Amino acid sequence: MWLLEAGLLAPDTAVGRPAAAVLASGRLLRETVDRAVLTVADGRLPALADVTLLDRSAAAVPRPAPQLAVIDGHLVAAETTGLAAGPAAALALIAQDAVDLLLSAEIRRVRVCGADQCALRFLDRSPAHNRRWCSMSRCGNRTKVRLHQTRTRRIGRTADS
Repeated sequence: MWLLEAGLLAPDTAVGRPAAAVLASGRLLRETVDRAVLTVADGRLPALADVTLLDRSAAAVPRPAPQLAVIDGHLVAAETTGLAAGPAAALALIAQDAVDLLLSAEIRRVRVCGADQCALRFLDRSPAHNRRWCSMSRCGNRTKVRLHQTRTRRIGRTADS
């Protein structure tokens, strides 16, 4: 199950195939988050239906309470587990993160991967804010290799003429 692979679901809760309702909820949430994030990143307001669904999904399960820790003589926020007790709770965590992103200044840094065969979204945290690919190892290197091969073939054909 993708919630388990994403590190959102406790391993002992992922038994068998997810229910059709969970899959439908997950797909609806995914499309809603994508639409809202791209809309707000473009400087516009999301649709009221998207806001309502995100709010309802985020409120489905309360966030883990913040915890304190003393590390090296300093009071710090303790790591809290990001694992949900079930698929519905995992979807609520996703919705909560989406709400946080939509309200943050980082929303303006959301980009769509520039590779032809990829449409992943990512936060551009590069110093110059000019990152083009979801990751260099996944899409950036492949794109650069393909462009280099295209240039090399074109130069080779020109030299043969």
